[in-house]
Amino acid sequence: MGDLRAVAALSDDVRRAAYQAVATAAPDPVGRDEVAAALGVGRTLAAFHLDKLVDAGLLEASYARRSGRTGPGAGRPAKLYRAAAEERAVSVPPRAYRSAAALLAEAVERSGAEAVLHEVSYEHGRRAGTGGPGGPGGGMGGPGELLAAHGYHPVASGGRIELRNCPFHRLAAEFPPVVCGMNLALVEGLLAGAGVDDWAARMDAAPGRCCVTVQQTKNKSD
Repeated sequence: MGDLRAVAALSDDVRRAAYQAVATAAPDPVGRDEVAAALGVGRTLAAFHLDKLVDAGLLEASYARRSGRTGPGAGRPAKLYRAAAEERAVSVPPRAYRSAAALLAEAVERSGAEAVLHEVSYEHGRRAGTGGPGGPGGGMGGPGELLAAHGYHPVASGGRIELRNCPFHRLAAEFPPVVCGMNLALVEGLLAGAGVDDWAARMDAAPGRCCVTVQQTKNKSD
């Protein structure tokens, strides 16, 4: 029932936009004022929807002083929000795709067939990227749009794009070498299929985000 509650919570347009505002900022937590400004709504309305998302298990709340000051005169801690780590999925009747994926990942790990998996992942990504959004070019108009269309949350900074989520988070936590390598090959294939030759996928693991980043390798004018 928890997953159904999560889906129901996102049926409201403002609430869904509030969730996207928090998820896009990951791994950094955000406050009510920031979400209200991003959505163009009042702070009270933003707080209402954020707390509903916490109740549904989609967000996690914490308290901290944004100024970093402590002790008397530091002010009250602000309520901050971040996307919950737990994934949500709903199917009726229930399906066991996650269990099947875990079994397949374990089979690949035991058999040492990672190279075959990476080859298949690259080819799948290349086919998916062909004719898709994005295409040659830099910035979010190119690889960012492409990656967003395939379930990632890309955030660009200079010549680097971080993927703030991992579509395979649970499996990656259980089988990191297998799944992270698969993910890297998939992103490489997406870029190749879309003809994006001035950006390259790199393994760049860090807490709170995808293990893969995409970095600019040359300027468009080169």
